[in-house]
Amino acid sequence: MTCKVGGEQRRVRPSDGTIWLNPMAAKADAIHIASEELQVAHLYLPSSAFIRLATDFSVPRTPGQSIRYVSGVHDSLINQIALSILREMSDPTTSGRMLIETASLFLAARLLHEHSESSLRRLERQPRLGLDNVRLRRVLAYIEEHLTEEITVSDLASIACLSVFHFTRAFAASVGTPPHSYVSRRRLERAKKLLAMGQMSLSEIAFDCQYSSQSSFARAFRRATGLTPAKFKQAVR
Repeated sequence: MTCKVGGEQRRVRPSDGTIWLNPMAAKADAIHIASEELQVAHLYLPSSAFIRLATDFSVPRTPGQSIRYVSGVHDSLINQIALSILREMSDPTTSGRMLIETASLFLAARLLHEHSESSLRRLERQPRLGLDNVRLRRVLAYIEEHLTEEITVSDLASIACLSVFHFTRAFAASVGTPPHSYVSRRRLERAKKLLAMGQMSLSEIAFDCQYSSQSSFARAFRRATGLTPAKFKQAVR
């Protein structure tokens, strides 16, 4: 891969997980990928993804521009984030927006912590790990009441009166799974109940449980249970 920036040629021979970092202020004149077989995922972060970290960290004044311009980086955490986004794109779930919302925040934090000219510094007053019982019950009740509607991590963080970054980690510490995974699991349980009742069609259940289509619902259901929705329905009746 070759990238021309301000007349300077930057070349790298990529392998699995090779990462290029491009700060907001840097604009490449041209990018050339020599191999047609090479697959590249482009992840774009808006300034807001960095600014949302301000509650928990001392964020640079222009955070997106403080990222180093480098090529050929290998960062296992960034690679995992990118792969989780690719999996969501190829096989959508009911909580895809929540996953992307969380992934963008942790990606911004990783970039500032490991790949920034200005190191990310945690504020001295650190909130304790995990949610207290009152906040946790309030968040879980909200999720149950809105399973048939769109739920965002920002909504849940607001209910817990925490920043999105701290809420995501605190929720996972309390429940044992990230918010998007928990919501997906609860919607799947709802789908099972609806299938057992037998009063709604598969497409109606899919959209009721916030799946984008009946086919995505069927794939997710089979991946989680080992059965198609139709076979599950037959088994419980």
